[in-house]
Formats: sequence, structure tokens, C-alpha cells
Amino acid sequence: MGVWDLVLVGLVLLLGLVGVLVPGVPGSWLVWAAILWWALKDPRPLAWWVLVGTTVALLLSQVVRWALPPRRLRAAGATARMGVYAGAGAFLGFVLLPVLGAIPGFMGGIYLGERRRLGGHGEAMAALRTAMRSGGSSVLAELFTCLLIAGVWLGAVLHG
Repeated sequence: MGVWDLVLVGLVLLLGLVGVLVPGVPGSWLVWAAILWWALKDPRPLAWWVLVGTTVALLLSQVVRWALPPRRLRAAGATARMGVYAGAGAFLGFVLLPVLGAIPGFMGGIYLGERRRLGGHGEAMAALRTAMRSGGSSVLAELFTCLLIAGVWLGAVLHG
């Protein structure tokens, strides 16, 4: 598989990660499609194991999402800016504290965005609680799974 193919797969993965945060964009499907594309182009068994693991992880993620409250973030006052802060926080947390850092990073991003918007600690904490109860936990579950998949893919590519 060539460098440009890997760059394109990485861009589709990135688009899928962003798509998780944007309502109406099939982020998880884009992540799965990117891994499928990579596995079809890469003849190594490792690529197929990553595809199988991706499929299982995304199915489990969907089961978890169905068990959580439905997404009603817009009705709860969530803004696009909140999604940007949450996504950036999850990504930074994932990188700085590998894997598990995505969870506090996601919530920290929401808190920071709301603290800047509303001005106070109490208001920001109330907004964070509202966001997480209104479907933020569902978004976090899906985003965490997709970040984990992207990390595994990157590890497999770097492994050679």
C-alpha cells in the first residue's frame, strides 16, 4: 500500500472522527469504511485482524449507545462550539494520556468551552452535567471507540 493510500485512509478516518461530533454525519460508518478500504488494499493478516476488531468494537459501541439516553443535545442547548471543544479535548486527552485520557478530555473540553461562554464554574458544571445527561455520554462512547480504532490503525501502520 502506497503512502498516498495511507494518507487518504487517514483523512477518511479523520473525517469519520469529526463526523461523530456532527449530527447527521455517519462518523462510525466512515471510520469502518476507511479500515475496510485499508484492509482490502493491505494483504497482511494484521490488516484483517484490525478490520475484525474494528467491526466488533463498533458493534459493541452501538449496543452501548442504545442503552444510553437518546441524543437530545440541541434541545439541551448544545452548540457546535461545544462539540468542537469536546472533540478537541477528547483528542488531546487521548494523545496525552493514551486511550483513557479521551474521557476526561471530552468532559474537560465541554467544561472549558462552557466556562469561557458562561463565565463561572457553577454554570459551566451545570452545563456539563446537562450535556452529558442529554446525550453527551452517547457521543463520548462513539467518539471513544472511533479514537481507539484510529489509534490501533496508526499502530498497525507504524508496525509495518
